[in-house]
Amino acid sequence: MSITREVLLVGEGNFSFAAALSESLAPRVRVTATCLQPEAEALSRENAEKNIQHLRERGSTVLFGVDCTCLKEHEVIQQHLYDCIIFNFPHCGRKSGVKKNRTLLAKFFASCAEVLKDNGEVHMALCNGQGGTPYDNPMREWHNSWQAVAMAAEAGLILSEIHPFDRDKYQGYRCTGYRSQDKGFHVEGALNHIFTRSLPYTMPEKLKMVTTIGKETVSFEVPEELSEYVNRDFLSQQSHHPVKIVLEQLLREIKSSWPVCTVIGNFPELLNCCPEKLQSCGLNLTPSDVYWIKPIETHPLNQCEDSMKDCDLMEDQQSSGGSYALRPSLLLHVQEIMQNEDFSPGTLHALSGLVFQRVPISSNQYPAYHQLLLVGVLPSKSQPLRCLKDCMEALLSPYHVSFKEEHLGEEHQVWVYSQDVENFGRMTSVPVPGSDFQGSLQLCVLLLNIDHLATLILSIPDWRLLWSADPRFLAHFEPRPIGPFRPFSLYPPSYSHDISFWMEPDSFDELDFHAVVRVATGGAVKDVKLVDRFRHPHMGHASLCYRLDYQSPDRALSHSQVLGLQNQLRRLLPLRLQVTLR
Repeated sequence: MSITREVLLVGEGNFSFAAALSESLAPRVRVTATCLQPEAEALSRENAEKNIQHLRERGSTVLFGVDCTCLKEHEVIQQHLYDCIIFNFPHCGRKSGVKKNRTLLAKFFASCAEVLKDNGEVHMALCNGQGGTPYDNPMREWHNSWQAVAMAAEAGLILSEIHPFDRDKYQGYRCTGYRSQDKGFHVEGALNHIFTRSLPYTMPEKLKMVTTIGKETVSFEVPEELSEYVNRDFLSQQSHHPVKIVLEQLLREIKSSWPVCTVIGNFPELLNCCPEKLQSCGLNLTPSDVYWIKPIETHPLNQCEDSMKDCDLMEDQQSSGGSYALRPSLLLHVQEIMQNEDFSPGTLHALSGLVFQRVPISSNQYPAYHQLLLVGVLPSKSQPLRCLKDCMEALLSPYHVSFKEEHLGEEHQVWVYSQDVENFGRMTSVPVPGSDFQGSLQLCVLLLNIDHLATLILSIPDWRLLWSADPRFLAHFEPRPIGPFRPFSLYPPSYSHDISFWMEPDSFDELDFHAVVRVATGGAVKDVKLVDRFRHPHMGHASLCYRLDYQSPDRALSHSQVLGLQNQLRRLLPLRLQVTLR
């Protein structure tokens, strides 16, 4: 049984649009057409009586005296939820200014949110330039446009589509109401804006996890700013996430040159590690770049579950003489892969998984991302690194990826660059040590940020979209073959706010500041820049001023929300760090 779709039109003048629309709609669409004026005034408009009669003959409902800023209060409208709400050429009337019309839009969108279905749409036609988006030609300055997207964000709505308003599609339509007169708006170049609901903002939560490391079971708390990145299973067998799609495509290409075997085993995201081990693996990371973890408790693995209560809890570093850290790179697993009984020369062994690094907030640095590791012992005569580089170059050069070679003694490295991110991958080859055939075999290692590669190949404009919980993101990648990503949130508004504070230079860690920003703002900050620094000549302490750029690629982010997030940051910062706000 098909479901009847409900369409609500507000702000009708002579009801000519509603009459024309009713002619083109499918049978199981119910139209409710409304206007602000009382019935007598509405009927006095040219052709209004004929249009109203036509609507009623087609089974549509016509209502008078409906205020579009308080739809939920109307006795008829409050009984329905609508699939589509349409408001063409809204205007406060007479010669009202930008501020009044922005207020009208904000109140209208808030009213819509109360009577709109979860998957419903709000259609708004605006004259060219009024909307304030880059689609307008020309685009007006901020103070001279209605900022429709920002006004909709106050109601939790995002702009999902925008296209020219096709007046010819609605035969008999004649817009009226310009400056409260029976006179039409300038519809040449007008645009139809389609808004949809966005998911609400959620703040980071404390997350407790349990994992097995060697002969221990370790219970630990994930840093709050990373809670949205764990347990997402992007690379699982059932996943159709773009990161997995790109990973599979890449491995298919590499298999055309070398046999590739996927590594099977337990490679936990929490490792028993120490700073010296990072250096021995060739990682260009400092200890401050790593998420060090202090376990809540640890237990021997052979301890039965019932007797765990009696087990002596062992603190961090007691059980194995090391420290615990969230895996900063898959390179830490190379030795383990090579010692596996299934490891065989002549084959590239592939491991992929999530890694974590403490990085500043920016549009091109990822605190968590999926990494691909390829490890193989290959014959030197086949020039394996050059072969691998040629394969990668053929696949990635259309996406403006470049390669830079370096020779450090017997070690040969190839760095992978993009226009936005330096060193998002590398390939390394060294002679296999301790072998009778030293020099005849090469140990080849490839390391690649698959998340960044996915944004390049699929034209995803913001890496944060990879982690979006909005089902519209994944829905784009369900059909095969897939094309470039089309954002479902267009022209999201951005806001800039500064925060300044006094701190002690000897104890202040800038990455700790970025971590607090992530926690306080729930990932709504796209970029953070240091704009001013002052050191007191006598007292020794220093003042820093940072500029925070707020913008969300998938959720409605309003001016009032941003003020709340900024105030939350100001409350949290002195509690987490030894700083004094200015």
